[in-house]
Amino acid sequence: MEESQSERNPNDCKVGLLDFMLRPVQWFKKLGQELHWSFVLGVVLIYGISQGFGVGLSKVSTQYYMKDEQKLQPSEAQVYFGLLQLPWIVKPLWGLLTDSVPILGYRRRPYFVFAGVLTATAMLALSLQKNLHLAFALLYLMAGTAGVAIADVTIDACVTQNSISHPSLAGDMQSLCGLSSSIGALVGYTLSGFLVHIVGPKGVFGLLSIPASMVILVGIILRESRGHRFAYRRVNEKFLDNSKAMWMTLQCRDVWRPCLYMYLSLALSLHIHEGMFYWYTDAKGGPSFSKEVVGSIFSVGAVGSLCGVLIYQNLLKDHPFRDILFWSQLLYGASGLLDLVLVLRLNLRIGLPDYFFVVFDEAVSKMIGRIKWMPLLVLSSKLCPAGIEGTFFALIMSIDHVGLLSSTWAGGLLLHVLNVTRTQFDNLWMAILIRSMLRLVPIGLLFLIPRSDPNSAILPEEMLKTKKGDDMLENENLEMTSLVDSS
Repeated sequence: MEESQSERNPNDCKVGLLDFMLRPVQWFKKLGQELHWSFVLGVVLIYGISQGFGVGLSKVSTQYYMKDEQKLQPSEAQVYFGLLQLPWIVKPLWGLLTDSVPILGYRRRPYFVFAGVLTATAMLALSLQKNLHLAFALLYLMAGTAGVAIADVTIDACVTQNSISHPSLAGDMQSLCGLSSSIGALVGYTLSGFLVHIVGPKGVFGLLSIPASMVILVGIILRESRGHRFAYRRVNEKFLDNSKAMWMTLQCRDVWRPCLYMYLSLALSLHIHEGMFYWYTDAKGGPSFSKEVVGSIFSVGAVGSLCGVLIYQNLLKDHPFRDILFWSQLLYGASGLLDLVLVLRLNLRIGLPDYFFVVFDEAVSKMIGRIKWMPLLVLSSKLCPAGIEGTFFALIMSIDHVGLLSSTWAGGLLLHVLNVTRTQFDNLWMAILIRSMLRLVPIGLLFLIPRSDPNSAILPEEMLKTKKGDDMLENENLEMTSLVDSS
């Protein structure tokens, strides 16, 4: 009896291993059947190639461009990086356009094409022009960011629309977005340092036109029904109606409270990343990391972010939002103290090399940050009423980016007040300590987050139904898109 059981065990293990390896394929297949393959591919291309891979390349190249070519101080770089958030802050405008103004009968596809062309043009212009004044360089960078933001809003509208029609798949869709973004960022960061070393920051900007072309491809392949008539003279009226609908939704207690929490949790997590970046590369007593090493550090952070998505998808997605946010925010504050150990050089006293410690710090911080962010994304998708889902999700993300802008500029001010410069880092430890303490404050604000089941709807049922007007033509335009048609 024991012998027969031992003979079966290897086969059982092989079957279990095969099932485990095929699980991602089955997951993608299920999403493709439920939501249509073009939507799934669109999410992978926008989040994975445009945002993940593209941002992975652009972050490192932009940091070295600001430091080495524009010769900026850390606090100045923080302020200008904050300006690059402005196209994200006006996301409701892009959302209003994609929800209210179809082009050639389509509500989504033309905006993908426009976004890709805008980003590609801006990056090529930034790459080819020599001795650019800072103002023009920022203008090109903002234009490229605007293209990425428009594509992001448009795909978010598709994700939110599918979250309304398939509420049980809302967590899976956000996991798909997170996985695509993390894997793309991993590849982008891995290559970024080598590419910046080989072709320089401006050469990398030219290469960023390639991810932009993938956004254009999404506009070509995305499955979307075409409406043949649209009363463009009623655009102002639709803008006004959608604005009123957003205002009414924001007045709902279950909506404005989570939005307030999201803003405060981001604003209180001060960003001092430029101070740390300059310390990594320029400080006399610091690690003096090369471009390749900096890129590899960020790539490990992308692996940590990917692990965070996998942990959320497999272990945490069915847990209440408030419980996940409590533990993740607590760990997020504690992880910030790892930078303090590094800057005070305590790691060397216990025999840990700088690179090993920085890699560990980056992986842990990004993993915890992603686990903290995932439930907020799922929650955001459940706060959007039907009919203006793209606009309202863009509004929520805009609130988040205002929080990021606040944290970036506040962090820049903190670096300036503490006199952290290109060559002076004596007070950087104090900035890290203040940032880590402020990260714990949002724990006291968790009463703003609902305790509802993450797989159920949060909004009242009437907000989840598209409002039908008396004008049949307007009704047709509101419902002319069907991104979830699986036939």
